[in-house]
Amino acid sequence: MRSLLTNGEYGAYVWALQAKENFMQTTGNTILITGGGSGIGRGLAEAFHRAGNQVIISGRRQAALDAVVAANPGMSAFELDIASAEAINHFAGQVIAAYPALNAVINNAGIMLDEDLVAGDFLADAEATVATNLLGPIRLTAALLPHLLAQPRASVLTVSSGLAFVPKASTPTYSATKAAIHSYTQSLRYQLRNTNVEVIEIAPPYVQTMLQGERQASDPNAMPLDDYINETMQLLATVPEHGEVLVQRVHRQRFAEHHGNAAAVFEFINPA
Repeated sequence: MRSLLTNGEYGAYVWALQAKENFMQTTGNTILITGGGSGIGRGLAEAFHRAGNQVIISGRRQAALDAVVAANPGMSAFELDIASAEAINHFAGQVIAAYPALNAVINNAGIMLDEDLVAGDFLADAEATVATNLLGPIRLTAALLPHLLAQPRASVLTVSSGLAFVPKASTPTYSATKAAIHSYTQSLRYQLRNTNVEVIEIAPPYVQTMLQGERQASDPNAMPLDDYINETMQLLATVPEHGEVLVQRVHRQRFAEHHGNAAAVFEFINPA
């Protein structure tokens, strides 16, 4: 990443993110992963499971969770509606009681819905997206943070998106929530800088998942899921530079503003 920025930009970037010297250990943890029933969440869950972690997944669809657990003996699952504040508080207590060694959470659950702002009738989808993608991670982090602060070493990971930096116009609220999660993660990292809790942001590019259905899962322009998970785990095993896990394919979006080509990247993502 250093090669992508000038010395001045790099220095400002380091200062702004206030990274710690420590980093997440990729084995020996007890990790909760929201949205672990499919896509990136399942991929990360299985990768951490193989690496020797106790993995707990959550999601709205019990059948999907059961399938992941059946395929990965030793993993466990709890059903959770991440958009419900009441459900989150109950869920956090359940997980802590069942797994008192819990020392990491990956806030991955999210929805991505097209919205036609001109035609109208999009507000319900926009509000559901905010509740799931933004309020959900904030509420769950708040519910778990007292427990994590009491652990010898802990990690909070958020999953944002390349669209946090250059949006996809057809999914305006999704892109906005990911920009907000990026900003929230920076502030959380700064406030926890003198604690035992490491804060890491994972920003995926366009990946072959079912987030927007079969068209995305089979799109040859999207990064294969296995490739994304492998590169992400390799980056997590090192020191994520300034708290951000950025596979090579997301660099164009992440640093578009730095390079002055944000308009060109926007046009690429949103062809006329």
